[in-house]
Amino acid sequence: MAVKIRLRRMGQKKAPFYRIIVADSRSPRDGRFIEEIGTYDPTKDPSEYHVNEELAKKWLSNGAQPTETVSKIFKLAGIEK
Repeated sequence: MAVKIRLRRMGQKKAPFYRIIVADSRSPRDGRFIEEIGTYDPTKDPSEYHVNEELAKKWLSNGAQPTETVSKIFKLAGIEK
């Protein structure tokens, strides 16, 4: 099972809000997920994010692959592979 750390879109039309989740790579974007590890709000200026560092490091050490956007958020939060 390939595990990815990616964004799950929430919120209303034209007002996106994202949750950072750990999910199987075959599941749909807003479908089933394993665990929620943070949030990301691009509508605020500057963008706002909250990440549970312990969970993020645990999943990265277990082999979960972050998407491009999530890896940028992790760099801003100071979380490295």
